[in-house]
Amino acid sequence: MADASSQIARTVPTRRPGRLSEFWRYFRENRGAVMGLYVFAVFAFVAVFADLIAPYDPTAQFRQHVLQPPFWQAGGSWQFPLGTDPLGRDMLSRLIHGARFSFFVGIVVVVVAATGGVIMGLLAGFAPKWLDTLIMRLMDIILAFPTLLLALVLVAILGPSLINAMIAIALVLQPHYVRLTRASVINERTKDYVTSAKVAGAGLPRLMFVTVLPNCLAPIIVQAALSFSTAILDAAALGFLGMGAQPPTPEWGTMLAEAREFILRAWWVVTFPGLAILVTVLAINLMGDGLRDALDPKLKRS
Repeated sequence: MADASSQIARTVPTRRPGRLSEFWRYFRENRGAVMGLYVFAVFAFVAVFADLIAPYDPTAQFRQHVLQPPFWQAGGSWQFPLGTDPLGRDMLSRLIHGARFSFFVGIVVVVVAATGGVIMGLLAGFAPKWLDTLIMRLMDIILAFPTLLLALVLVAILGPSLINAMIAIALVLQPHYVRLTRASVINERTKDYVTSAKVAGAGLPRLMFVTVLPNCLAPIIVQAALSFSTAILDAAALGFLGMGAQPPTPEWGTMLAEAREFILRAWWVVTFPGLAILVTVLAINLMGDGLRDALDPKLKRS
């Protein structure tokens, strides 16, 4: 009886964990990535509900409280916990609304850059040699320019604004997606399942977007996470140089630019926006490392 039970137990297939649970198992092995995910979740929550969380309107000026220090310093109060800026605006409210602009910049840049880059990468991977060469040489030319310098030139042509800054950053980041997608497509094209789809009569669009693209998404997702942090940094840099979001927009880079001359008199007007950029970008980069470890089969631990 015992032998029969053991034989039945051996013949019953063990249930494999789902893809989501397997991904989470590998992802949580990286504690830094988990911490980054939690910080990013808080960042996203603050960005979405900024109007409800912020105690004041970010553009409201309290002239009688100009450059008031944070509550723990002499002269500070809980009315403005993180102090006020040179125009008497609440720093906490501006930082909270700044998270919304940074999140918006990251989302738009990643969507635009990834969409255009993936489509061009798929075309390059399946195109004739002459078209592939043309696309990749164009991407090489774009990559030859320093990222921030090229973004500055594009914004100078389009005009300084947050929308134009996002367009410029998306165009600058697009070649990374093109090269990454093309390399993945070339690697996948030689596999048996693609040959089987061709034999079954699948057309080129189906081969590109249904057969091959789903198997190329892992490195693209990792690149998207890293591009999110790069977009926030570049948008802050353009805002600091006066070529991004324009005052009184509570964007973190613009806040730094407005407070440059008060660094020695009021440390908080530059420290808090800088810390917001630092913590957000660091959290997203840590999360990107965890995504890479969890999605790349070569990096998964046995």
